[in-house]
Amino acid sequence: MAKKEITSYSLAEMKDKYIGKVGTAERDNYDYELRVDMLGRMIKTARQESILMQEQLGELVEVQKSQISKLESSANSAIIGTILKVF
Repeated sequence: MAKKEITSYSLAEMKDKYIGKVGTAERDNYDYELRVDMLGRMIKTARQESILMQEQLGELVEVQKSQISKLESSANSAIIGTILKVF
């Protein structure tokens, strides 16, 4: 039985093939959502390391707990002003 050669691909090649090339609307949307997700995780990690509840962080930056929750869960309704207040 002949062995089948396995082809390997880089992450960039896989993104280009399955998401779209850099500069396309699909790829731009993917990259944006990935950044928003990473930002949400960073905010949550920083809050937890500071031993703060979402409500407490909200009070510190003068936004509602729901806005902190949206930021942490990567909800796209987060506005830049809220993000800047957290940092």
